[in-house]
Amino acid sequence: MTIEDSLLDRFGPLLSLPQLATILDRSPDGLRISLRSSNSWAMEINQARLKVGRRVYFRTSQIAELLDSNRLCGDRG
Repeated sequence: MTIEDSLLDRFGPLLSLPQLATILDRSPDGLRISLRSSNSWAMEINQARLKVGRRVYFRTSQIAELLDSNRLCGDRG
């Protein structure tokens, strides 16, 4: 089972901010503040962002792709 399959089974096609925070092991408020910055990982995550009315969601498939790749790790090697 891939990361995408696992996330889709658990959360569905869209992730709310608290669900994404759970996946990334961060607090929802801390994640919200971090996503406002202009660092590379925040820009990668914000590309998966989808706004429906006043609610913000993140596409599960794009988040799974980011988790599968090493793009969220930055320069940690």
